[in-house]
Amino acid sequence: MKISIVIPAHNEEACLADTIRAAQAQDYPDFEVIVVNNGSSDRTEEVARGFPGVIVVNEPRKGILWAREAGRLAAAGEIVANMDADCLPDRDWLSTGSRFFKDPKVSAASGPYDYFDGGFLFRNVSLYTQMTIYWLMAKVIQWKLIRAGAVIIGGNAMIRAEALKKEGGYNTALTFYGEDTDTAKRMSKYGRVVFSNRLVMKTSARRFKAEGIVHLEMKYIKYFFKTIMGKGEK
Repeated sequence: MKISIVIPAHNEEACLADTIRAAQAQDYPDFEVIVVNNGSSDRTEEVARGFPGVIVVNEPRKGILWAREAGRLAAAGEIVANMDADCLPDRDWLSTGSRFFKDPKVSAASGPYDYFDGGFLFRNVSLYTQMTIYWLMAKVIQWKLIRAGAVIIGGNAMIRAEALKKEGGYNTALTFYGEDTDTAKRMSKYGRVVFSNRLVMKTSARRFKAEGIVHLEMKYIKYFFKTIMGKGEK
């Protein structure tokens, strides 16, 4: 299966080059890299165009799902792999994730974030929490007697392009918070959404550093449950 890596980027000139290099270094045999310049005012587009083979798409409407939707429409792959512009995937990220799609009943796959530049305690506690609580939550809310949705980490997700097409693409009414839960919930209609501890993505803890760990975690939890209950972003 061909895989399309989609990287939304808004003013990401500082970290985008490392992310593209990591994406292009994948050991998977058939993939493309798409960078969506999401209304940047810095050198983001110039940085992306400096890498041979990278497809650059401009989406002036700001919002993570506007960018992902533009990337989806430009993608040629059977699987759309979502990363953020500060992610550093291991070389076997695509190879590991692609194995889940050998099961035709799987519509999407995701896994934990590893906040590589966070402090020792935050990095390890966060990873452990995702590998236990997130993993368990992913099982529980897809249980046939509940069927409330699924769990996806937005910048560490692989989704069948056909399922996204059937759903009419991403929900561009959402700007940020709850977008991954909304996507997971939508994809759960088309098959099983896997949350695997084998599919780990290194990413930056910069947002936690800027907003505060407790404050941001509470906000993520709030919008997770609001989205699961169908109330969306407010």
